[in-house]
Amino acid sequence: MALTLGIDRMERLGKGHFSAEDLVETLLYVRRLWAIFIEDLSHPENGLPEQLRADIISIGLWVVKEADRLRAEKSNDVAQLVEINRVIRDAL
Repeated sequence: MALTLGIDRMERLGKGHFSAEDLVETLLYVRRLWAIFIEDLSHPENGLPEQLRADIISIGLWVVKEADRLRAEKSNDVAQLVEINRVIRDAL
């Protein structure tokens, strides 16, 4: 559900229906969500296989970096963020 909320918000950004405040709130939401995932995946107690955890952490670091690039206006393409979040959500 948390990923779906982020996806919905990012899709609105992609359609251009947002204020500056919406942009910042959406990107911070996505960044915080992935920070939580990364933190959980970094603990040895996490039940996922080590390689899968490492792969998802790498994806999460990319998501955080891309969200930061969008916020800093170094990118304006939210489609990749939407797609990777959708793939992860659907895989869960």
